[in-house]
Amino acid sequence: MSDRRETLTYEDFGRAARELAQQVADDGFEPDIILSIARGGLFLGGALGYALDVKNLFVMNVEFYTGVDERLELPVVLPPTLDVVDLTGARVLIADDVADTGKTLELVEQFCAGHVAAVRTAVVYEKPRSVVRCDYVWKRTDDWIDFPWSTLPPVVSRGGAGH
Repeated sequence: MSDRRETLTYEDFGRAARELAQQVADDGFEPDIILSIARGGLFLGGALGYALDVKNLFVMNVEFYTGVDERLELPVVLPPTLDVVDLTGARVLIADDVADTGKTLELVEQFCAGHVAAVRTAVVYEKPRSVVRCDYVWKRTDDWIDFPWSTLPPVVSRGGAGH
């Protein structure tokens, strides 16, 4: 991993979300559901929901990062677990902020496999080492990314993961 850092501003994020939505539209993919990976994917999922006129937004809570470049051995789905019945037969767009190792996206794609009509992935950033090649990517980088929603420390610390 690079020692360089990239800072994403909220303004850049707004542009990224619109450009990703345009990639999806230009591809002809019409999702029935946007499945956001919490926490970082919530922002992109909401923005894509508005830009693509999709009101069915779902969330999967997955823990992998425990700090800056510190992670669990494998990503873990946290409760409440999404009911796969809600996804059955749907065209699903998975949204996340970054495909770093890609293991979180891989886990969510596997969760959807065999139940959905189609699944695609959209991320703001994709790293070269990601095991998943995302369908829609705003920018590819090997830099550490400072996201506007996670750069400042929490207002209240509850002992949770920092990323």
